[in-house]
Amino acid sequence: MSEITEATTQGRLRRLNLITLLPVVAVGGVLPVALDAESWSDAMVLGLGVVAALVAFVSWTAGSLARVAVPCLALTAGVWLFGVLVAGSGKAIFGLSIVGPLVVPRLRRHRGAAAVALVAYVAVVGAARFLMTDDDPRDVLIRYVIVPAGITAIVTGLMFPNKRFYDVVHELEESRRHEAELAVVRERMRFASDLHDIQGHTLHVVKLKVALARKLVHRDPGRAEQELREIYSLVSDTITQTKELVYAQRRLNLPAELENAKNLFEAAGIKVHIRRVACTDSRAGELLGQVLRETTTNILRHAQAREVRITLSESGISIVNDGVPDRPLSELSGLAVLEQRVVDNGGKLTVDQENGHFLTAAAFPAPGPEAQEAR
Repeated sequence: MSEITEATTQGRLRRLNLITLLPVVAVGGVLPVALDAESWSDAMVLGLGVVAALVAFVSWTAGSLARVAVPCLALTAGVWLFGVLVAGSGKAIFGLSIVGPLVVPRLRRHRGAAAVALVAYVAVVGAARFLMTDDDPRDVLIRYVIVPAGITAIVTGLMFPNKRFYDVVHELEESRRHEAELAVVRERMRFASDLHDIQGHTLHVVKLKVALARKLVHRDPGRAEQELREIYSLVSDTITQTKELVYAQRRLNLPAELENAKNLFEAAGIKVHIRRVACTDSRAGELLGQVLRETTTNILRHAQAREVRITLSESGISIVNDGVPDRPLSELSGLAVLEQRVVDNGGKLTVDQENGHFLTAAAFPAPGPEAQEAR
């Protein structure tokens, strides 16, 4: 998509140059031939220089100058030589003064040296006119050296910023393309994280419940059947949430997540203590629900907890559990993704491990008076 945008942007700029400048180039080339040519042969040779200049200009606006650069440059250089030594026309410089400045800034290396060489060639060939005529030296110097070399130098100098302008357009489009690719990667990571929240969480709970059902299937068939019904309901709910995620419809509900976490901990034989300091701001509820869900999954997966304490405030949550083995925090990779998500939304995620206890806490800026009134 970005490549199309780049082609469209540069294509528009080139078409604009073609529409606005081609008539000027054409008229500027034909008039000198009509005024200076003293014979049909002179007109034909000088006309070749004009044609070469027009071909190079059209190819430049189409972005395909490289294909015609060498023949056009050689032809216009020859026309300038013919104009000085044979036709006696200082205006024969027209073709070379167009083609040279178009080609030189687009060289990959030694552009400065090429520009100097171009101007030097124009001046040296122009100076050769002294060998062919007895005219006033000052007139020859002006007509065949100073004016042609000066025009070539000025036009070449102007084309360097023009080339840089096109380079900047290209760099901007490349930057936009990289940003688009980065946005896609971020979205994929977000989707993967949400999918992990839904299915990873469910699979671990299902694993626990299946293990419990296997133990109860002979001792307490009724309880085992109840566990299987809960597994079926949990899987059905996970399928629904996955579909909602695909269609960007999923929204976590903090009270529901809190109740779900409480039931899961109790089913795993873990005591749960829930303390509400204040009513939670609804705007932070979804992210706090994500923190609670990720932490619940981590406790069930990595800890041998006997007790979990959950504290809710107006714009924050903290979960503390025991039964934490000595292991690096880097193993809890989901926390890194969760931390980035919390930070991106203006909050702060705190994790701490000490004396067999693990703390996971998230806090967001408290809502202002206007937000409180709106609630």
